[in-house]
This record gives sequence, structure tokens and C-alpha cells, in this order.
Amino acid sequence: MDRRNFLRKAGIYSGAIAFGSAIFIPHRVQAAGQLKKAVKLGMVDEDVSLAEKFQMLKELGFDGVEMNSPNDYETEEVIDAREEAGIPIHGVVDSVHWNKTLGDPDPAVREEGLEGLRTAITDAKDYGATSVLLVPAVVNENISYDDAYRRSQTEIKKVIPMAEKQNIQILIENVWNKFLLSPLEEVRYLDELGSKWVGAYFDVGNVVNFGYPEQWIRILGHRVKKLDIKEYSREKRDKEGPFAGFRVPIGAGSVDWAAVRKALNEINYSGWATAEVSGGDRDRLQDIATRMNRVLKMT
Repeated sequence: MDRRNFLRKAGIYSGAIAFGSAIFIPHRVQAAGQLKKAVKLGMVDEDVSLAEKFQMLKELGFDGVEMNSPNDYETEEVIDAREEAGIPIHGVVDSVHWNKTLGDPDPAVREEGLEGLRTAITDAKDYGATSVLLVPAVVNENISYDDAYRRSQTEIKKVIPMAEKQNIQILIENVWNKFLLSPLEEVRYLDELGSKWVGAYFDVGNVVNFGYPEQWIRILGHRVKKLDIKEYSREKRDKEGPFAGFRVPIGAGSVDWAAVRKALNEINYSGWATAEVSGGDRDRLQDIATRMNRVLKMT
């Protein structure tokens, strides 16, 4: 049984989306300060084919799309859809990293997580993408902070040679996992891994509850390789609870987008900005594109 079928049988595949293995040169951003907007494929809530979803995103002005991996799609299906629509798949999101964490105390669970990461790297290469988004660890009552730190670094180091060979970056996202709680610590964590193939996938909205994204951007500096775009409202948080803060449209919360743009310019960031918000139909996706254009000064 090959690795993909093993993962499917083992129940590791998510109900996300997957892609192909044809030769494809991804769109790469060159000009300093230039941003390219994208969405996660799972945000597209239209009962149409994969190719039609890609085509709709292109028509709405998105420059690319990001997929989950491992997934249930056949590689050829994804490649055909991408080629038909003419829109790049810029990256993939590791779809097992929350449940098969690389910081788990069980070596068998860590190995499953590592195998999922290997599959994501392979899929990213096949799809013409440049990165895999990774949540490296979760801290809870059963997983201590220091163990999560040490174990996850050990596991990531095992796949860096593969990532380098495939020209795929492993990008660590800042999420609400009780781990890497400051930009200074994230800098240390990334630098200790000692590879240009590991960087930061910075989520703007995820730090607003306890910090300021423009400060994180400046501190992370050149380590920021891609962006997730979402909003957060401290006012809504204070009235309705922490997770309620995310329930506001992009541009209608507490993110100081002018400060974010200024910080991105200061670190000479050029690259992908991918929406990670609740999706919907064509009208909803058009609204997301419009809001991204407005806050990021995109066209």
C-alpha cells in the first residue's frame, strides 16, 4: 500500500482539497511591497466542480489559492483544474497538524504527524506550490510547553532535508495553541532550526487579542514568508468573549491596517496574503476580495 492510500485508510485525510503532479511554474512575486491575494479553497461554498471554483476565484480577482493536504483529491484532478482555470496553488496547509501534533508525548502520534507533513510537502511540490503551513505543537494539561518545544523541533529537523530537496518552505503559523506566545520566542524557535527552508506564516488577526501585529512583523522581519489575513475586534471580545472577536468583517475590527502595511514595507515584504475567514458563495467571496483590497491597498 502506498503512502497516500495508507493515510486515507488510517483516517488521516481531511475532507479538504488536493492537487497534482504535472510540471507547473508557480507565480512568484518579485517587486518589493507587492502583495498577491488568495483564499483557502475550503472557503469556497459553491456546488460546482473544482475547476469552476478556481475559475470563479480568478474572476473575482484572486491571484491564487491555498489547499489542504493530505486530502481526498486525486493529483491529476487538481492539476487539470488548476491548468483549466489558470490560477496558481501557492501553498498547502498541513491538514493533520492539530490532531497529530509533532509535540505529542506518544511517538506513534508524532510519526503520524510527520508522515502527514511529508505528504503535504510532496503535494505542495506536485501542485507547483512553494510552502506548507504548519502548526508545530499544542500545549495543554498533558503536553508541557518545554516538551512541545523540544519535540516539535526534533521532528521538524527530520523533514528539513526533504523540504530543501523539494524547494518547499515549512512555515510556522501563530495560532491559539498556547505555544510560541511572543514574537521574540518565535524568532528563537525558528532560528534554532537553522534552515532557510523554515520560516513564519504570520496570521495578522491571531495576535490582536494579546498583542499588535505590526510589532510582530517588525520583530519577525525577514522570517515572514507568507500572511494570513483576518480581523479581530477587542471591543467584541470584551463584550462576548475571546472567540467572538473574530466575528467581524475584515476592516471592521481592531487591526491597525495602516500600521500593518507600514511594518510590511519596513521589512520589504513581498508575497502572498491569504484570507482565512468564514467563506461562502460568490457574493461573499467578492466582499472578501473587496475588503482585502481596501485594507491592504491592493488592486
